[in-house]
Amino acid sequence: MPGIDECLLEAMSLPGARGASLVDWTSGLALGTAGDSPVGDHETTAAETAELARAAAEYDSFASAPPAADGAAAGRSADGAPEAKGPPVEDLIVTTRAGYHVLRFVETSFDSSVFLHLWLDRDTGNLALARIRLRDLAERLVLG
Repeated sequence: MPGIDECLLEAMSLPGARGASLVDWTSGLALGTAGDSPVGDHETTAAETAELARAAAEYDSFASAPPAADGAAAGRSADGAPEAKGPPVEDLIVTTRAGYHVLRFVETSFDSSVFLHLWLDRDTGNLALARIRLRDLAERLVLG
């Protein structure tokens, strides 16, 4: 099971990877970085992507589940039990003229407020492969 540095290095081995980071979306701080930053500064990129992640994780438009057919409340199963913990959003993809930004939320044993951010070159990156590999990395990542 990889730690932060190993996880980011593995993310950077993806075709077209330009930069990768692990970000706490509550504080906007980068917990680890590798490669380049789209703005030349990993801390600025972390703060900006954290705003996007926080909005997706907290706004009802993205976070709420549709009402169940039997009228059960959103966020609860038909028997009234709370549904799975963790961020309601799995990942976000932002497409720019030059690249892709993939934000993958990481579920942890404690309050999940971190995500992996991968910046891919649009011409050489493989978005589908990046999503699959980031999902696998997020599941194996060890935060200690």
